[in-house]
Amino acid sequence: MLEIDRLDVMRDGMPLHYHFDVDAGEILAIQGRSGVGKTTLLDTIAGFEQARNGDIRWQGRSLLKLPAERRPVSMLFQDHNLFEHLAIDANLRLGFGDGVPEGALLDACTRLGVDALLQRKPGELSGGQRQRIALIRTLLRPEPIVLLDEPFAELDPESRETAARWTREVARAGKKTLLLVTHQDEDVRLVADRALNLTWHGD
Repeated sequence: MLEIDRLDVMRDGMPLHYHFDVDAGEILAIQGRSGVGKTTLLDTIAGFEQARNGDIRWQGRSLLKLPAERRPVSMLFQDHNLFEHLAIDANLRLGFGDGVPEGALLDACTRLGVDALLQRKPGELSGGQRQRIALIRTLLRPEPIVLLDEPFAELDPESRETAARWTREVARAGKKTLLLVTHQDEDVRLVADRALNLTWHGD
């Protein structure tokens, strides 16, 4: 279980408060209007933002004192986190060490329609193509917690549905605990087990 226990974070002078649990293997959509703290929540779980109070626990163990690189988390940022100097094939292999899942990577690239792009550089790709590449790498990494920040935002409707269905299949097969930030109810329907709506205190 992922426990977000009375977590307080300060962002741009505004206090944000989070308190909820996510079962191991559950897919939770995070919704709410812009500026309410959805991305800040993911950043704090991943270790890129510091909490003032509270705790983040995974399977009973606190993650707060662990640096980002030691947390059991794979995160997809809105800017796709691809390395511009590396070909797509090399970008996909990052983070796997010696255990690159060759078959799964190729199958995912074929399924999401990016298998012909493996020798190109990120700068040669469209935003939607870059987003699919980053999604594949994030989902197939071995970490049990996956954080996705608007992962389908640059995709056309057909590609979006394909990517959403693939995301749910892979998360289920890998028993991933997945948090998905989205503004789209269709993403919730296709991917998530349930949705959590963040609000300002008093809304």
